[in-house]
Amino acid sequence: MPPLTLTQDPRADELLSRDPLGLLLGMLFDQQFPMERAFAGPRLLADRMGVETLSAAQLADADPEQVAAWFQGPPAVHRYPGSMAGRAQAVCRLLVERYDGRAEALWADAADGKALLKRVAELPGFGAQKAKIFVALLGKQYGITPPGWREAAGEYGEEGSRRSVADITGPESLAEVRRTKQEKKQAAKAAAGS
Repeated sequence: MPPLTLTQDPRADELLSRDPLGLLLGMLFDQQFPMERAFAGPRLLADRMGVETLSAAQLADADPEQVAAWFQGPPAVHRYPGSMAGRAQAVCRLLVERYDGRAEALWADAADGKALLKRVAELPGFGAQKAKIFVALLGKQYGITPPGWREAAGEYGEEGSRRSVADITGPESLAEVRRTKQEKKQAAKAAAGS
Protein backbone atom coordinates (compact mmCIF):
# COMPACT_ATOMS: atom_id res chain seq x y z
CA MET A 1 0.00 0.00 0.00
CA PRO A 2 1.49 3.39 -0.94
CA PRO A 3 2.06 5.81 1.92
CA LEU A 4 -0.65 8.40 2.32
CA THR A 5 0.09 12.13 2.40
CA LEU A 6 -3.23 13.53 3.53
CA THR A 7 -1.99 15.65 6.43
CA GLN A 8 1.46 16.68 5.17
CA ASP A 9 2.71 15.54 8.61
CA PRO A 10 4.88 12.40 8.26
CA ARG A 11 3.94 10.89 11.65
CA ALA A 12 0.22 11.41 11.15
CA ASP A 13 0.34 10.13 7.56
CA GLU A 14 2.34 7.08 8.64
CA LEU A 15 -0.39 6.09 11.09
CA LEU A 16 -3.12 6.59 8.47
CA SER A 17 -1.16 4.45 5.99
CA ARG A 18 -1.03 1.40 8.26
CA ASP A 19 -3.96 1.76 10.66
CA PRO A 20 -7.41 1.24 9.07
CA LEU A 21 -9.18 2.50 12.19
CA GLY A 22 -7.03 5.62 12.12
CA LEU A 23 -8.05 6.26 8.51
CA LEU A 24 -11.73 5.69 9.32
CA LEU A 25 -11.60 8.04 12.32
CA GLY A 26 -9.78 10.66 10.26
CA MET A 27 -12.68 10.59 7.82
CA LEU A 28 -15.12 10.87 10.73
CA PHE A 29 -13.25 13.92 12.04
CA ASP A 30 -13.34 15.62 8.61
CA GLN A 31 -16.33 17.77 9.45
CA GLN A 32 -16.36 21.51 10.22
CA PHE A 33 -12.59 21.26 10.66
CA PRO A 34 -9.62 21.69 8.30
CA MET A 35 -8.92 18.44 6.41
CA GLU A 36 -5.29 18.15 7.44
CA ARG A 37 -6.11 18.62 11.12
CA ALA A 38 -9.00 16.16 10.91
CA PHE A 39 -6.79 13.45 9.45
CA ALA A 40 -3.97 14.26 11.90
CA GLY A 41 -6.45 13.66 14.75
CA PRO A 42 -5.94 9.88 14.90
CA ARG A 43 -2.17 10.34 15.48
CA LEU A 44 -2.90 12.84 18.26
CA LEU A 45 -5.45 10.45 19.78
CA ALA A 46 -3.02 7.51 19.61
CA ASP A 47 -0.31 9.59 21.29
CA ARG A 48 -2.69 10.57 24.09
CA MET A 49 -3.72 6.94 24.54
CA GLY A 50 -0.07 5.85 24.57
CA VAL A 51 -0.51 3.41 21.65
CA GLU A 52 0.96 3.01 18.18
CA THR A 53 -2.19 1.48 16.68
CA LEU A 54 -5.72 2.45 17.62
CA SER A 55 -8.05 -0.25 18.93
CA ALA A 56 -11.81 -0.12 18.38
CA ALA A 57 -12.32 -2.41 21.37
CA GLN A 58 -10.26 -0.17 23.65
CA LEU A 59 -12.11 2.96 22.53
CA ALA A 60 -15.51 1.25 22.67
CA ASP A 61 -14.95 -0.02 26.22
CA ALA A 62 -13.29 3.09 27.65
CA ASP A 63 -15.08 5.31 30.13
CA PRO A 64 -16.75 8.09 28.08
CA GLU A 65 -15.16 10.70 30.37
CA GLN A 66 -11.71 9.27 29.59
CA VAL A 67 -12.43 9.35 25.86
CA ALA A 68 -13.58 12.96 26.18
CA ALA A 69 -10.36 13.81 28.06
CA TRP A 70 -8.24 12.29 25.26
CA PHE A 71 -10.09 14.53 22.79
CA GLN A 72 -9.84 17.74 24.88
CA GLY A 73 -6.23 18.80 24.42
CA PRO A 74 -4.70 21.24 24.03
CA PRO A 75 -4.68 20.97 21.18
CA ALA A 76 -8.10 19.41 20.84
CA VAL A 77 -8.43 16.43 18.52
CA HIS A 78 -11.40 18.19 16.90
CA ARG A 79 -13.12 21.56 16.95
CA TYR A 80 -15.98 19.93 18.89
CA PRO A 81 -14.06 17.52 21.13
CA GLY A 82 -16.97 16.38 23.32
CA SER A 83 -19.41 15.47 20.56
CA MET A 84 -16.68 13.99 18.36
CA ALA A 85 -15.42 11.84 21.25
CA GLY A 86 -18.93 10.42 21.62
CA ARG A 87 -19.27 9.87 17.88
CA ALA A 88 -15.87 8.13 17.68
CA GLN A 89 -16.85 5.87 20.55
CA ALA A 90 -20.15 5.04 18.81
CA VAL A 91 -18.28 4.13 15.59
CA CYS A 92 -15.94 1.88 17.58
CA ARG A 93 -18.86 0.20 19.35
CA LEU A 94 -20.49 -0.57 16.01
CA LEU A 95 -17.19 -1.99 14.72
CA VAL A 96 -16.97 -4.23 17.78
CA GLU A 97 -20.59 -5.39 17.45
CA ARG A 98 -20.59 -6.06 13.69
CA TYR A 99 -16.99 -6.40 12.55
CA ASP A 100 -15.09 -7.99 15.45
CA GLY A 101 -13.56 -4.59 16.20
CA ARG A 102 -11.70 -4.46 12.88
CA ALA A 103 -12.22 -1.39 10.68
CA GLU A 104 -10.79 -3.24 7.68
CA ALA A 105 -13.59 -5.82 8.00
CA LEU A 106 -15.92 -3.07 6.73
CA TRP A 107 -14.40 -3.46 3.27
CA ALA A 108 -12.54 -6.79 3.31
CA ASP A 109 -15.42 -8.87 1.95
CA ALA A 110 -17.67 -6.21 0.42
CA ALA A 111 -19.16 -7.85 -2.68
CA ASP A 112 -19.21 -4.59 -4.65
CA GLY A 113 -19.08 -0.83 -4.36
CA LYS A 114 -22.76 -0.57 -3.54
CA ALA A 115 -22.39 -2.97 -0.59
CA LEU A 116 -19.30 -1.09 0.62
CA LEU A 117 -21.08 2.25 0.41
CA LYS A 118 -24.03 0.84 2.38
CA ARG A 119 -21.74 -0.43 5.16
CA VAL A 120 -19.88 2.88 5.43
CA ALA A 121 -23.12 4.89 5.41
CA GLU A 122 -24.36 2.88 8.41
CA LEU A 123 -21.57 4.25 10.60
CA PRO A 124 -22.51 7.00 13.08
CA GLY A 125 -21.50 10.38 11.67
CA PHE A 126 -21.25 9.18 8.06
CA GLY A 127 -23.88 10.79 5.87
CA ALA A 128 -24.29 10.07 2.16
CA GLN A 129 -21.58 12.48 0.99
CA LYS A 130 -19.00 11.43 3.60
CA ALA A 131 -19.64 7.76 2.81
CA LYS A 132 -19.05 8.37 -0.91
CA ILE A 133 -15.84 10.28 -0.20
CA PHE A 134 -14.59 7.46 2.02
CA VAL A 135 -15.33 4.85 -0.65
CA ALA A 136 -13.38 7.04 -3.11
CA LEU A 137 -10.50 7.36 -0.63
CA LEU A 138 -10.39 3.59 -0.16
CA GLY A 139 -10.40 3.01 -3.90
CA LYS A 140 -8.03 5.72 -5.03
CA GLN A 141 -5.45 5.47 -2.27
CA TYR A 142 -5.95 2.35 -0.13
CA GLY A 143 -6.29 -0.17 -2.95
CA ILE A 144 -9.82 -1.24 -1.97
CA THR A 145 -11.53 -1.56 -5.35
CA PRO A 146 -14.52 -3.92 -5.31
CA PRO A 147 -16.48 -3.96 -8.59
CA GLY A 148 -18.47 -0.73 -9.01
CA TRP A 149 -16.59 1.26 -6.37
CA ARG A 150 -16.20 4.31 -8.64
CA GLU A 151 -19.92 4.36 -9.41
CA ALA A 152 -20.74 4.00 -5.71
CA ALA A 153 -18.44 6.93 -4.91
CA GLY A 154 -20.18 9.10 -7.51
CA GLU A 155 -18.29 12.21 -8.61
CA TYR A 156 -15.68 11.57 -5.90
CA GLY A 157 -14.65 8.36 -7.64
CA GLU A 158 -13.91 10.05 -10.98
CA GLU A 159 -10.39 9.56 -12.26
CA GLY A 160 -8.32 12.75 -12.01
CA SER A 161 -10.87 14.71 -9.98
CA ARG A 162 -9.76 17.17 -7.31
CA ARG A 163 -12.88 17.25 -5.13
CA SER A 164 -12.00 15.70 -1.81
CA VAL A 165 -9.45 14.17 0.52
CA ALA A 166 -9.57 11.08 -1.75
CA ASP A 167 -7.58 13.10 -4.29
CA ILE A 168 -4.81 14.42 -2.02
CA THR A 169 -1.42 12.95 -2.82
CA GLY A 170 0.80 15.88 -1.83
CA PRO A 171 0.92 19.65 -1.34
CA GLU A 172 -0.10 20.51 -4.93
CA SER A 173 -3.17 18.30 -4.98
CA LEU A 174 -4.09 19.56 -1.50
CA ALA A 175 -4.07 23.13 -2.87
CA GLU A 176 -6.16 22.03 -5.87
CA VAL A 177 -8.74 20.30 -3.66
CA ARG A 178 -8.91 23.35 -1.41
CA ARG A 179 -9.43 25.60 -4.47
CA THR A 180 -12.21 23.34 -5.80
CA LYS A 181 -13.97 23.38 -2.43
CA GLN A 182 -13.76 27.18 -2.22
CA GLU A 183 -15.14 27.57 -5.75
CA LYS A 184 -18.01 25.23 -4.90
CA LYS A 185 -18.83 27.22 -1.74
CA GLN A 186 -18.75 30.51 -3.67
CA ALA A 187 -21.03 29.10 -6.36
CA ALA A 188 -23.48 27.88 -3.71
CA LYS A 189 -23.48 31.30 -2.03
CA ALA A 190 -24.05 33.03 -5.36
CA ALA A 191 -26.92 30.66 -6.19
CA ALA A 192 -28.49 31.23 -2.77
CA GLY A 193 -28.20 34.99 -3.17
CA SER A 194 -29.96 35.10 -6.54
